[in-house]
Amino acid sequence: MSETSKEQELEIIAREVAPCVRCKLSTTRTQTVFGEGNPNAEVMFIGEGPGKQEDLTGRPFVGKAGELLTRIIERGMGVPRDSVYIANITKCRPTVDLKFEKDRPPEDDEVIACSPFLLRQISIIQPKVIITLGNPSTRFILRTKEGITKLRGNWGDFHGIPVMPTYHPSYVIRNGGENSPLKRDVWEDIKKVLDRLGWKRPG
Repeated sequence: MSETSKEQELEIIAREVAPCVRCKLSTTRTQTVFGEGNPNAEVMFIGEGPGKQEDLTGRPFVGKAGELLTRIIERGMGVPRDSVYIANITKCRPTVDLKFEKDRPPEDDEVIACSPFLLRQISIIQPKVIITLGNPSTRFILRTKEGITKLRGNWGDFHGIPVMPTYHPSYVIRNGGENSPLKRDVWEDIKKVLDRLGWKRPG
């Protein structure tokens, strides 16, 4: 599939997502957050769901967690953010009691309703590596009940695509941020991805 047709295929899905009312999250969103990046990306990052800034802008990972993810991509991997692809399992912001105040992980019924869109994104992009961020995306992609602490840093598989689970940037921020030992763990996971792809480590 050419890059142009990949873009067109993704745009078709994005237009389906925009008016979606498959689950209760549609009742509180400002807008859907489809995903963004290079349709021919070798690396695809998958998180759990949009937060407040993402819901307002329509873009994935643009809040504090997004800033950290961007640093991981641009400084850690040595590539521009727009050369990878970034998406979430749910395309609408999941909040506690649907009050649109405090974020929460997506619930099972929300994942079931929304995940077909993500699976189509993966099918079109066909990345060489998927990096799952946190528990919800890791458990969904790897079909497991195991937690991220046990799974991170160990290669998994999604229909022949290597999967590297690592901590969600927001979890790193909540547990010490820039000085967190979790940040070093994420860096170790990213190094494994670079080695797998044959990419040179920055610096």
